[in-house]
Amino acid sequence: MPAIARSNGDSTPQKRRLRSDAAAARESPVSTPVNWKSPRRCITASPNSPSNGTERGSSENPKKSPVKKLSDRFISKPKWNPRDAEQMRAVKEALHVSTAPSTIVCREEEQRRVLEFCKACVEQEKAGSLYVCGCPGTGKSLSIEKVKQLLVDWAKEAGHQQPDVLSINCTSLTKTSDIFSKILGKAQPRKKVNGSTTSALQDLQNFYSKKPQSSGLKMMLIIADELDYLITKDRAVLHDLFMLTTFPFSRCIFIGIANAIDLADRFLPRLQSLNCKPIVVTFRAYYKDQILKILQERLMALPYTVVQLQALELCARKVAAASGDMRKALCVCRSAIEVLEAELRESDSNFNLSTVEKAFVEQQTPTVPDILIKQEIDVVRLDHMAVALSKTYKSPIVDTIQSLPQHQQIVLCSAVKLFRGGKKDATIGELNKSYMDICKSSLIPPVGSMELSSICRVLNDQGLLKLGQSREDKSRRVTLRVDEADITFALQGIRFFRNCLQ
Repeated sequence: MPAIARSNGDSTPQKRRLRSDAAAARESPVSTPVNWKSPRRCITASPNSPSNGTERGSSENPKKSPVKKLSDRFISKPKWNPRDAEQMRAVKEALHVSTAPSTIVCREEEQRRVLEFCKACVEQEKAGSLYVCGCPGTGKSLSIEKVKQLLVDWAKEAGHQQPDVLSINCTSLTKTSDIFSKILGKAQPRKKVNGSTTSALQDLQNFYSKKPQSSGLKMMLIIADELDYLITKDRAVLHDLFMLTTFPFSRCIFIGIANAIDLADRFLPRLQSLNCKPIVVTFRAYYKDQILKILQERLMALPYTVVQLQALELCARKVAAASGDMRKALCVCRSAIEVLEAELRESDSNFNLSTVEKAFVEQQTPTVPDILIKQEIDVVRLDHMAVALSKTYKSPIVDTIQSLPQHQQIVLCSAVKLFRGGKKDATIGELNKSYMDICKSSLIPPVGSMELSSICRVLNDQGLLKLGQSREDKSRRVTLRVDEADITFALQGIRFFRNCLQ
């Protein structure tokens, strides 16, 4: 070591000064930072480099996005035991459509608009109507349920009279006009309602047309879910419902919830002519990051990691591209868990060895890949999610890819790998080289160059590849006509292709 000391002799005093400065900094009550290395340089620093506050601070970046923070918390948990019946029950319950989450995320703006509307009605003691629309599975009913509770809590804290609340699912009505009997029963609980539904509507109209005898009559929040049912059955009932808010002494805050986004276009002119045009709040389909965040929020309630983050991202991306239906995403995740269950049952049955075989197995030292497989089998992986998605979404492209002969599927995998480096197209000769590499690594006899050109023409006819023009086949340019994700999605369920695409 003397040679090293001599060769670095010029830097020795500096090192000593830095060490003394560090010691002084530790003794000083004031935290005065010294010129440490940047966090990026510290990553590649030598093992003897002193640990410093900059490195610790870099792992707690305050500018990190909420989604990233959620992902970090999501990954840091221990894995679950899918063979534990109690844990399996808890996981399925957390991902069930009927399970209301503890927090409703990604719908804060829509909830704020509805809540502000209701607050204004309560403060001014003025009736009003609001129409909430959006595709299925976009959080409409869940958000309005949350707004209902927030409104009641706000009225109590602000000193306002708490409104009566009536929630009706229109599909539960025997007759569409029964909705007026339910409203009348809530508005005038002591009044006897006879069997005539027309009388119930007339009684409501009379009730809201006259000044109430007693002051301090409560406002009433009416939430009518599945309003589409009334649209298809009896449009007159729909008009009469919204008109209840137009009477001079009406105390109704009416919120209708429906999947029909075009109801406003079809019925607003008629409602506007009746002076009962509602405010429209539209719930857009969830996009990928929102679906991922909601799934993570649900799974964060569990004390263990259930699904790989990459598998959740695949589910979120596919569901967002197809419909943005959050209920569909939950169903896909539950289906992926069932795929894992089936795999575990199959592995358990295959492991029922004879006594001699068991003794032989116990003497063997497991290899690293075996250990990794055992560790990874305890969570829902990318391949489990791909199988679940393929069961849920059967697109013509996915069906076509899955029905192709093996070598045509290998050619598509070769194209995917070839274009991952940012290339948009390549020659058939370059595609052939990628194809030969996959066949060689997989010990599969490859087809000849003439047959490969024929395969490319077939894939071109099926709309999966696009071939350019050239005098020589090997010089023809080839590009993918379908998304790489569709090929990965179609073939991820088969271990051979999953390895090819990694």
